[in-house]
Amino acid sequence: MIHTRRFGEWFELTLPHDWEGFSVDYILRDLWKAPKKQIHFMRMEKHIKINGNPLIDWNHSLKAGDRLQLKLFREEDFGVQPAYREVEVLYEDDHMIVFNKPANMDTHPNTPDQTNTLANAAAFLLQAQGEHRKIKHVHRLDRDTTGAVLFAKHPLAGAILDSMLEERLIKRTYLALVHGRMKAKKGTIREPIGRDRHHATRRRVSPKGQPAITHFELIETYPKQNLSLIKCQLDTGRTHQIRVHLSHLGHPLAGDLLYGGKPIFDHQALHAEKLEIPHPFTKEKITCIANSARHHPWTLYR
Repeated sequence: MIHTRRFGEWFELTLPHDWEGFSVDYILRDLWKAPKKQIHFMRMEKHIKINGNPLIDWNHSLKAGDRLQLKLFREEDFGVQPAYREVEVLYEDDHMIVFNKPANMDTHPNTPDQTNTLANAAAFLLQAQGEHRKIKHVHRLDRDTTGAVLFAKHPLAGAILDSMLEERLIKRTYLALVHGRMKAKKGTIREPIGRDRHHATRRRVSPKGQPAITHFELIETYPKQNLSLIKCQLDTGRTHQIRVHLSHLGHPLAGDLLYGGKPIFDHQALHAEKLEIPHPFTKEKITCIANSARHHPWTLYR
């Protein structure tokens, strides 16, 4: 694990032995995948030091034990209006926060005046803690999908976590209750997903759509109710991906009226149960388990 600490607005990372010879430019551009605009800003504002001294040569080879210091915790506008909502926090540190999102809540505002979203609740929490920084969701859940959602607390953490998500280093596991008795014990759905031309919000399997991969595993079947409980993992994050793929298989989510489910619940039976994240700076593995029983009567089937 990489040793780090915070002092005021500054973050300090002690260079590990396997980073010997790396330059600051290499760490930011290639290791952390920071955007060019962000790197330029840090360079111009002199937000980087080495062992307490302002950085002069961005291509200088660093030594193991050198202290890389970055000004990451400066105050800035939240980006959304802080508004109180009762939401469970699963994990939090200086760089990121994970919530257990309830049903009937958007991940972020769709209009400037919307204040009943998870992002508004996240901003309120930071404000209450005296942290004035722009918070950014790393991934989203549908309004009626519950469970673990990851937010970054500053731009560099956001850039690193975005890259990790794209490279499939962040693992997301979902529980889904579907109609029908699923016969396959496990499998992978590789079907591209695109917009449905006949419906504003619906997606569908389409040869011209974006690549989408969903892995599933049967947990249990309920013959009397003609339902199956399955676990899903995503390699991609398309809008409505699990809902579209399972409906395409002939097993729509219970309660998901948009994709052929029956109204036995007041929303689709889908819950983001687990989020596994390599920490963006320490590389420590963070595992968050979202308790589904808080939100779902359907989890009594489990």
